[in-house]
Amino acid sequence: MRKFILFIAFAFLFYSCDFNDEDDQELSTPLAICLDGLAISKASGESYKCQNYDLIGMVSLETMNATSANDSWGWTDPSTGKEYALIGLDNGTGFIDISDPLKPIYLGKLPTQTISTIWRDLKVYNNHVYIVADFKTSTPEIDKNHGVQVFDLTRLISVVNPPQTFTNDYLYLEHGEAHNIAINEESGYAYAVGTNTYSGGVHAIDLTNPTKPVLAGGFADAGYTHDAQVVTYKGPDLDYIGKEIYVGSNEDKVVILDVSDKKNIKIISEVEYSKTQYTHQGWFTNDQSFFIVGDELDEFNKEVNNTRSIIFDFNDLENPKVHFEFVNSTDAIDHNGYVHKNKFYLASYTAGLRIIDVSNIVEKSMSEIGYFDTYNEKEDSGSSILSDSNRPNYSQDEDHDNPKKGGAAAFNGAWSVYPYFKSENIIISDINSGLFIVKKQN
Repeated sequence: MRKFILFIAFAFLFYSCDFNDEDDQELSTPLAICLDGLAISKASGESYKCQNYDLIGMVSLETMNATSANDSWGWTDPSTGKEYALIGLDNGTGFIDISDPLKPIYLGKLPTQTISTIWRDLKVYNNHVYIVADFKTSTPEIDKNHGVQVFDLTRLISVVNPPQTFTNDYLYLEHGEAHNIAINEESGYAYAVGTNTYSGGVHAIDLTNPTKPVLAGGFADAGYTHDAQVVTYKGPDLDYIGKEIYVGSNEDKVVILDVSDKKNIKIISEVEYSKTQYTHQGWFTNDQSFFIVGDELDEFNKEVNNTRSIIFDFNDLENPKVHFEFVNSTDAIDHNGYVHKNKFYLASYTAGLRIIDVSNIVEKSMSEIGYFDTYNEKEDSGSSILSDSNRPNYSQDEDHDNPKKGGAAAFNGAWSVYPYFKSENIIISDINSGLFIVKKQN
C-alpha cells in the first residue's frame, strides 16, 4: 500500500511538472510568430501582415480605458534595467511595464490635464517624462491650461496594485497647447513646438531641475514648427561642432537653427523640396551627415504614388540640399520615423512599422528589410479618427490631418515607434488598437 501511494504521488508530481512546463513554454513564445508573411495572435486570433518581425506582446485600448492612441516613447529604469513603455492616449498617458514583454503589465494612467485630444506627445529626460497636448477648443482657457505635464517615472517601480491613476509632479504653464516636444538629453533642454507662444516656433525650457522646468528663451522668426530634433552637433561640418543644433519640420520646409544661446537663437539655413505638402517630422542618421524627412500629406494628396521619404545632405549645415528620395512599395502615409544604428524605423499609419536599411544612404540607396503591420483593415470604418471637428488650426496648411475615406492613404494605424531599448524590443503605438511590442526574429 505504501509503495502504491508513493507511485501515485510520483505520477501526480510528474504530470504537474509536465503541465507547468507546457504552460511555461506557452508563455515563453511570442504572441504571434511571423510565418509566411502572416502573424496570427494566439490570444485574439487577429492576423497581421509581417516580415522578419514577431509580435511579442500587446496592450489594448480597452485595457487602458482609452478610445485612441498617439505618441509613444520608452524608459529604462537605471537601477534595475527594467523597461517601460509610455503611450499617449486620447485621455492621458499610459504606463506599461514591459520588462517581461510576453506579459506586459498596464500600471496605470496620468490623466490629461484638461480635455481629451487625439494629439499628445512625450519625451523622457533624467527619469522624468514631459507631456504636451494639442487642440483647439471654443474655450481658450482650456487650451492655455495644459502646458507640460511632468511625471517622475521612478514612481512606477513601486506600483503594487495596478492599474493606478497618477498625478503630476509638476505642471509647466509658460505655454498652453503644444504639438510636440523635443529634448536634447546632452544639454538638458527641452523644446516645445507648435505652442501658443513664439508664433509656434522654438520654446526652450531648462530642465536642470527636472521637476521645476523654467523658460529659457524662444524664437519666432523661423515660423511654426510641427516637430523637431535637437542635438549637440558631432557631424561633419566643423564650423558647428559642439553647438546645439535644432532641425525643425516647419510645414513647407526644413529649418536649421543654432540654439546654443537660448537668448540669441540664429537661423543657419532653410531648405525646401519638390511636391511639398506638409513637412511633418525628421531624424538625423547616426553620423549626422543626413536627415530623413517625412511629408505627411504628399501621399494623401496624391502628389506621390507611394510612401516617400526625403533624404537631405547635411554635410554643410549652411547649404543643405536634397540628396535623394526613397520611395517604398507601400502607398500609406508616413508619420514618425527614427534612426537607430543603420536602420530607419518608420511608423507608416495603415502600413504599420517599416524597417529600412540606411547603411548605403551615401550611395543614395535604402531598402526595406522588414515590417509589422499593426493595422487591421476591417477597423477602417471609412473615415479617419482625425476629423475636421477635432483638428487644430495649423498656421498655414488647413488640410493637415484632414479626414480620409477608406484606403491605404488614411490616418489610421501606426502613429509612432520607439526602437531604442537595449533588449531590442520595439514598441509601436497604434491609433486604433493600442500598444504593440515586436522584435526581430532570430
